[in-house]
Amino acid sequence: MKIETTADIAFPRDLVFATYRDHLVELVPYLANVREISITSRVEEGALVKFVNRWKGGGEIPAVVRKFLSEELLQWDDLATWNAGDFTCQWQTVVPSFKDAVDARGHNTFVERRPGVTTLTISGDLKVDAAKVKGVPRLLAGTIGPAMEAFLVAAIKPNLVAVAKGVEKFLKK
Repeated sequence: MKIETTADIAFPRDLVFATYRDHLVELVPYLANVREISITSRVEEGALVKFVNRWKGGGEIPAVVRKFLSEELLQWDDLATWNAGDFTCQWQTVVPSFKDAVDARGHNTFVERRPGVTTLTISGDLKVDAAKVKGVPRLLAGTIGPAMEAFLVAAIKPNLVAVAKGVEKFLKK
């Protein structure tokens, strides 16, 4: 299933791009559904910067619900290659507890549409192989997989926009 969203950020492209790439950890206070982001690795190769970031979600999940969710279900790895040469980022999201069942990948583009305003476009694909999700009967996997994809995309899109708005709040400060 396609993941597509855009957000306008009222700052120049080079600043927005660098903030996303280099200050992600500092954005956590602006992200309601994220408790922590930690950098697992960062490798610089000229205009390219390759990251593995571990995200821990659950910020707005009520405590009574959160205690029934394992930590593994609330964390994911973001593998990203940032290209300063063309202001893009190729990404892949890996959910360790569903590593074989979920495939999410795509790219972000940063375009300065007018002076001082950057449009971030996030495009990707999310695929769920429900047959590889524990507890899903194989006969229902073909029906459950697309339903899971629709649910996840609907949940992810507002969070992607929230990160963009978090970047804008961070830069205003």
